[in-house]
Amino acid sequence: MPRYTVHIRDEWLAVPCRDPTYTIQWLGYEALKRYTKNKPDNGGINAVKDIRFVARRCQGQGLLDGDDTIEDVLEDNDFVEIVHKQHALSSLQNLFLDGNSLTSTDLVNLGRVVYGITTGFGKFARTVIPVHKLKELQENLVRSHSAGVGNPLSPERTRMLLALRINVLAKGYSGISLETLHRMIQAFNASCLSFVPEKGTVGASGDLAPLSHLALGLMGEGKMWSPKSGWADAKYVLEAHGLKPISLKPKEGLALINGTQMITSLGAEAVERAQAIARQADIIAAITLEVLKGTSKAFDSDIHALRPHPGQIEVAMRFRALLDSDHHPSEIAESHRFCDRVQDAYTMRCCPQVHGIVNDTIDFTQKIINTEINSATDNPVSFTALDFLAIGVHELAAISERRIERLCNPSLSELPAFLVNEGGLNSGFMIAHCTAASLVSENKVLCHPSSVDSLSTSAATEDHVSMGGWAARKALRVVEHVEQVLAIELLAACQGIEFLRPLRTTTPLEKVYDLVRSVVKPWIKDRFMSPDIEAVHRLLLDQKVWNVAQPYIEKYNMELLPESRPISPTAFSLDPPASPRKRIRLE
Repeated sequence: MPRYTVHIRDEWLAVPCRDPTYTIQWLGYEALKRYTKNKPDNGGINAVKDIRFVARRCQGQGLLDGDDTIEDVLEDNDFVEIVHKQHALSSLQNLFLDGNSLTSTDLVNLGRVVYGITTGFGKFARTVIPVHKLKELQENLVRSHSAGVGNPLSPERTRMLLALRINVLAKGYSGISLETLHRMIQAFNASCLSFVPEKGTVGASGDLAPLSHLALGLMGEGKMWSPKSGWADAKYVLEAHGLKPISLKPKEGLALINGTQMITSLGAEAVERAQAIARQADIIAAITLEVLKGTSKAFDSDIHALRPHPGQIEVAMRFRALLDSDHHPSEIAESHRFCDRVQDAYTMRCCPQVHGIVNDTIDFTQKIINTEINSATDNPVSFTALDFLAIGVHELAAISERRIERLCNPSLSELPAFLVNEGGLNSGFMIAHCTAASLVSENKVLCHPSSVDSLSTSAATEDHVSMGGWAARKALRVVEHVEQVLAIELLAACQGIEFLRPLRTTTPLEKVYDLVRSVVKPWIKDRFMSPDIEAVHRLLLDQKVWNVAQPYIEKYNMELLPESRPISPTAFSLDPPASPRKRIRLE
């Protein structure tokens, strides 16, 4: 009998399904019944049947239509998350777009984001089009360029794409009418989202294929999705929300599809997730250092002041904040204070240098992405930065995998092999480490720069292209793999603590341990491990590990003397926003 693992709040529930023709809505209500059954107060849920929820796959966060059958959209042992509808797409705060002040953080939050007027395009640029066919020219452009393939972008990513296109058009340099722009805004606010295949852009004159699919749905053609309708014909989805399709005027087809918004929107998500996991990587590594009985002397501020790279200084400060014995005494650290070990392995003592340069790389990329977000331009410039981001953030997984090896290897950790008792009967973290190694190996291939590859297109009129779309997509995959590897390390480190009890680590790290144990039990004997990894991965995605440790880090930083405070990376500021009258409101 197929079964599915459903995440509700902080719990994972196994839900068997006798009939795969049951709907996603059935699966959600069945999971909610099981959730309330295990709670003395029904988990604060009075009536399951009155709950309105959104279901989405844990892998990739793609939303699921409640009316779809389970067999059509899920596979056996898939992981599904149930979220109260008030926390879904319709609950987003208002955001004003003026073409100047949107940031990558704003854009990611939204996801939860003369040539070509009277002539042909590309090879046909010298062909003059009669005036009475100018509308047909723009429509044909969108239709013919809607040639992408592959799975559609998730609704969250399509929202980001649409929001970013609106932001660029709001600058007023693209030759689009207010009527068309307003209809795009109406579609966004109703979450009427076009079917946009993820593959098909070479990043030539921007992301032509993805943006054409985006425009095609707004024209009432092709497929669209909304929370109200699910996937359906675009014309029907717009009508269901009382919206009219856009009617293209001269230049508008070109204005809608010539831009770098898919590269930039996916790049924005990649850089925001990279920033989140980089901060949490410091916390996870600090727990591992404690479990492996390492020393915090390598993080002394005087040492790092001799090589004052901003990221390195920042990471060393975080380690001191989490491990400093004067602020947070550690019984584990005290137990080996007088050992004869001279120094720790690179994977522990060199975290400031390795993690630090990753932070600097992320800051560099974020500045470029934020500039690109608010630029009216057709040609990609951010693709090399996304290659750089992938290479940089991969180092977090590479060094984390080596720490996992040290945790699992009894000759290095002085802990039971693979962090489990009765080895042989139990395999413990043996294959979890293999999973981490496989993800790191896959990242090595994904880190090959797409920017070194160029193919001539459009009959040699676009004879040097960026391949920026692939740079963005693979950067996201690299970041996701990094998150998963660090989730495994965090699980392993917390399991290592079990073998050091009753000794306790520092207060902030004990708080992180408690957080992990709120979703994953200690490993007493072998059990199904994937849900544990997914649960901790979710903690990292939601930045809960950072949220637990951040107050301790900030307090430590505030207590430092001004002259010894770490050098923070230079803040990046955007131009001041335009006058409120020119702003566009998104709900």
